[in-house]
Amino acid sequence: MSDYYDHLETRPPEERERDLLAALARQVEHARRHAPFYAVSLRDVEPQSLTSRAALAALPVTRKARLAEMQRQVPPLGGLNATPLSGLRHLFQSPGPLHEPDGHGSDWWRTARAMYAAGFRQGDLVYNTFSYHFTPAGMMMESGAHRLGCCVFPAGVGQTEAQVQAIAMLQPAAYAGTPSFLKILMEKAAEQGQRCSFSRALVSGEALPSALRAWFEEQGIQVRQMYGSADLGLIAYEAAGSDGWVVDEGVLVEIVEPGGTEPMPEGEVGEVVVTVLSNPDYPLIRFATGDLSAIVPGSSRQASPCGRTNLRLRGWLGRADQTTKVRGMFVHPGQVAEVVRRHPEIHQARLVITGEPGADIMTLHCVLRGAAAGDEAPLSEAIRASLRDVLRLKGEVRFAAPGSLPEDGRLIEDARNHQ
Repeated sequence: MSDYYDHLETRPPEERERDLLAALARQVEHARRHAPFYAVSLRDVEPQSLTSRAALAALPVTRKARLAEMQRQVPPLGGLNATPLSGLRHLFQSPGPLHEPDGHGSDWWRTARAMYAAGFRQGDLVYNTFSYHFTPAGMMMESGAHRLGCCVFPAGVGQTEAQVQAIAMLQPAAYAGTPSFLKILMEKAAEQGQRCSFSRALVSGEALPSALRAWFEEQGIQVRQMYGSADLGLIAYEAAGSDGWVVDEGVLVEIVEPGGTEPMPEGEVGEVVVTVLSNPDYPLIRFATGDLSAIVPGSSRQASPCGRTNLRLRGWLGRADQTTKVRGMFVHPGQVAEVVRRHPEIHQARLVITGEPGADIMTLHCVLRGAAAGDEAPLSEAIRASLRDVLRLKGEVRFAAPGSLPEDGRLIEDARNHQ
């Protein structure tokens, strides 16, 4: 059995670049003809002129940070879809709120490649703990697993005691989900005198600190990471022996100056910008993710030790904006602002994310207006309820003294140690 999902992963870099640029020209032409947004933004672009990375870099960037506003103006997808709703299979909603489509066809988000690199094979039972509700994460993993010939148990999150019982009965070898929930399941199983049957896992949605990876390895679980998003699908993935995250074969990835459009020199940290080449339904072109990463120096010329020849990323290195992930869910500054808006008693607020690896703690630090400072208990509960309602996550509330929060305009502070 091959170590590689297909021959594309080991083709010569110059052949890949030629193929990607040819696909770019076709995708831009398709987007201009069928997606209302690109019909306007790319109207002066001649697709056949896109014969180099420099030509790609001259195209406009579409920022994920603007997507919610674009979708409010032109619902439900901001005019970025080239296939009308009648031709799509699902419409999802992620925090923001942001809407993402799902089209017909096998492995629409291209996750099978990452699952194969993580050791998933035909006949495996995949224990899928990503959500199937609102967000597409569950379907993203399921579609890739089915492409590989795997069977899927749609577990979702929560009900840990029942999940441990299901794992004991089914004995699945493969896990898909966040690393924090995998740790929770393993610890719950240990409490009940059982051992999880997982030998391999594909994790995403959160950072995987080196200490947590080492802990999994001590438990006999080979863990690989997948980097992707609900709008773009797979962007990059880990493989055994790789010197970074290998870029997916269906996308063009650039690293540009954070918040800007100009490509950064190889090896320097910048914002991840992705062009999807293999999706005719949602042809995102130069889509700025807001994530920070860097290209592994030399990966444009030299194959990875794993044998794959595509570019590699150094991993997730933070956010170009204030948006962050808590327990696998994006938290946006606009959501924090909405919580504050609901409570006029709050003069200033800052959402601080702390916690140990796999156990995020979200605390809203609030400075109250003078007249509100005497009745804190019911107000604290009301604010916690707003956090659950707006962010779909539980959080704590702490009241701070006037002048104690930084006056830097930030609404979110990620104080976790991602090492």
